[in-house]
Amino acid sequence: MGLLAASGGFTRYRIVGEVKKDILREAPDRLKKYAFNDIDATADERSFGWVAFEDYLDTEWRGAPPEKGHYMAFSLRLDTRRVSPAVLKKHMRLAIDQEKEHNLASGKNFVSKERKKEIAERIKLSLMARALPIPAVFEAVWNTLDQVVWLCSTNSKVQTLFEDLFTMTFEMHLEPQTPAFLAERLLGVERALALEHLEPSHFAG
Repeated sequence: MGLLAASGGFTRYRIVGEVKKDILREAPDRLKKYAFNDIDATADERSFGWVAFEDYLDTEWRGAPPEKGHYMAFSLRLDTRRVSPAVLKKHMRLAIDQEKEHNLASGKNFVSKERKKEIAERIKLSLMARALPIPAVFEAVWNTLDQVVWLCSTNSKVQTLFEDLFTMTFEMHLEPQTPAFLAERLLGVERALALEHLEPSHFAG
């Protein structure tokens, strides 16, 4: 679920260190530099990059700029091309049977391990080229006043991808604002460490 939905899961980050004004001015161009590249006409398994907040098909921000007052709003798009293991197994079996028939005609009664590997790679590439990529979009909002970033996902793989791409794009690191991080930030290191030794209370008799 995204920011415009009735409910959803979010990850909150804080930008580590000082945010230079040049970075904010260059933000639109930096987003375009690492914008999403379509893989519909390829056999690539995965592609990811930034897209407009309002339209995940807009990689040029033609509809609206990412600046929204003192906020930056954009989305991470991740397209993944998958082939069902059952489909791969079926076509692999057909290709191996055909290879065996060809070998028997040449006086051979087996298919070598190396040849099976070549066939598997060819079959997978062929099926990948025929499969349509599945798009997924994860919205993000950056408050440029308090330097807090919200990502509309709690998936660990998406979080890692977002953190790495954000660092590559803006040359800044993100620090997840987990309860432990927030406790240390608000209470200080010594008092935050004391929380680790607290035990739950039982209120039911």
